[in-house]
Amino acid sequence: MSAEDTVRRNKTAIVGTLCGDRMLILNKVHENKLITQREYNNLKSINKVDVEGHVVGLVDKLINKGEDSCKAFLNLLQTDEDIIDTFPKLKSMQLKDTSILTKPVQACSGDVSDGLCLSKRPKELYELNSKPTGLCVIINNENFKDRKENKKRSGTNKDAESLAEVFSWLGFRALMCKDQTKDQMERALKCFASQSDLAQLQEFNVEEWSGSGFTPLQEAPRHGDAFVCCILSHGKKGVVFGVDDQPLSIKAITGTFKPTAQPTLTGKPKVFLIQACQGGQTQRGVFLEADDSHSPSIAEDADFLIAVASVEDCSSYRHTTDGSWFIQSVCQQLKEGCKRSENILIILSRVNNEVGQKEGHVKEGYVEQAVKQMPEIRYTLRKGLVLSPHRN
Repeated sequence: MSAEDTVRRNKTAIVGTLCGDRMLILNKVHENKLITQREYNNLKSINKVDVEGHVVGLVDKLINKGEDSCKAFLNLLQTDEDIIDTFPKLKSMQLKDTSILTKPVQACSGDVSDGLCLSKRPKELYELNSKPTGLCVIINNENFKDRKENKKRSGTNKDAESLAEVFSWLGFRALMCKDQTKDQMERALKCFASQSDLAQLQEFNVEEWSGSGFTPLQEAPRHGDAFVCCILSHGKKGVVFGVDDQPLSIKAITGTFKPTAQPTLTGKPKVFLIQACQGGQTQRGVFLEADDSHSPSIAEDADFLIAVASVEDCSSYRHTTDGSWFIQSVCQQLKEGCKRSENILIILSRVNNEVGQKEGHVKEGYVEQAVKQMPEIRYTLRKGLVLSPHRN
């Protein structure tokens, strides 16, 4: 039985129980990001409705959000200590006959019908058994040489540190190359793809995350069971720029890691996170009416996941102190979703939702315009990719 069906079947009992403290459950659901700030404000301020009406509104909202939200809600009801202490009657309800988020790593984080979830069978997950899990390579371009405007990408160091912190927590070695030209980016990526020794990497000034900051690389990198590449730079449609303002195509970046005569990463997941504009157009907001294989070989383009900060032709946005909308959302959603053993596609769909709800303002002439941003995910993954916090 699906989680959504379980909530529907037990709706009367759930509502009757949660009426004992409607603000506790509303705040808990909000804290766990099962509803948006707007939804929280609306549910909190419903007029002329009794306590039961408020709780019914909350439960109906979660049911309407679909299977994944219902799973998270059931998980919350069964695992949160404050809720368990406040509503002891929940223990006697039949809420455990669905595949909720307390399942082990191999469990799926969404319904098969949502198009993002793969089978619960362990053989359909990528195996991540190596220690470390793999490499996370960050190319962090902050200081551009020839630009008259936006010479410095203020806030990018915050993104680099956030990425290094979260991927180290997930068991990766986090390495950073700072301020690379187009040619340096190209050659550095080839070195990482071929696992070059320290001598070959010296020209790129590679540093490694130590837990509190980046320090000079002491040990040659070795691939594990997964690979992550993060590019933080300026860009335009289909490309990112080196600090010399020369373009390197995203296709060339990912192509460097296709299977070759050295098949170190063949059949393993390769994730690319691209924080760069994909054009100069701005995205406007719109209003919604409702808030609501058995083959011995694989294709050489298999096992890639590419998440770009913005769709083609459009800009992406970065706070000069707090970092970019996209990267900061990726890191936060990874911290939350990986604890629950969620498929990375589910996590990135939440990033899309979170960033898509943000709104900024830019000046066009003398007029200030509201702008939006929509990330884009492309993938050829053949299995579910579930990253887990590193355990010593």
